[in-house]
Amino acid sequence: MLEAVKRAALLVLALVAACTSSSPTAVPSPSPSPSTPSPTPTPSPTYAVTVVPADFTADVTNPWFPLPPGRVLEYRGVQEDGPVRELLTVSDETEKVDGVTCRVVLDRLYLDGVLSETTKDFYAQDRQGAVWYFGEDTAELDEDGSMVTTEGTFHAGVTGALPGILMSAVPKVGESHRQEYLPGYAEDFYAVELLSTSVTTPYRAFRTGVLRTREWTPLEAGVVSKKWYVRGIGVVREANTTGPKEELSLVRVSSD
Repeated sequence: MLEAVKRAALLVLALVAACTSSSPTAVPSPSPSPSTPSPTPTPSPTYAVTVVPADFTADVTNPWFPLPPGRVLEYRGVQEDGPVRELLTVSDETEKVDGVTCRVVLDRLYLDGVLSETTKDFYAQDRQGAVWYFGEDTAELDEDGSMVTTEGTFHAGVTGALPGILMSAVPKVGESHRQEYLPGYAEDFYAVELLSTSVTTPYRAFRTGVLRTREWTPLEAGVVSKKWYVRGIGVVREANTTGPKEELSLVRVSSD
């Protein structure tokens, strides 16, 4: 999800990170981008977030993106390199990132049955109920299980990096947010397209009440993906609609 963080190139970055008594905010530019359908904000050079640690909790209860400790979500699908399997485990572990206590989610990605990437993602929920993404510790592995690189690692508050919103408290069609911000390296966006569509997965068919979003980044021109969310579960399907082949669907929900 995030590009390699090159600290030396970011020394000139000056972004707002002051503490005030207000709730955290993130305001991407609302102007449309010519490369994807509206509504799509263009990258804003003035993106700023005020982080007040007391305004966040590691207990993520947003119905569109709940993270109850012990939950395991299993996805299966395909990428250009072959079949993939992904396991997301919501741990009971928390970790402070940029002063905020975040829920740790363990993400293990298997390519052709071989573990190829392990990630610790950091999430927190604000007072209004929006879910924020504060970064990740990631490692790519070779076929022998040896670490190849940790280039995807990203922590809000380090070298000017900022958190972003993954799901608002009350999603509305047309709203859009940055999911994280590190200029030139992490500039993912999402926009809400539909609030009550349907989707079929190996886990089950959801006939109505499914939220669909579109995701993109100006750093990967021509790549657009979509995600389908179900209340009480979170993401049940995701697929690239343009760009490299990539598709994952939910096959199992269980407790660890």
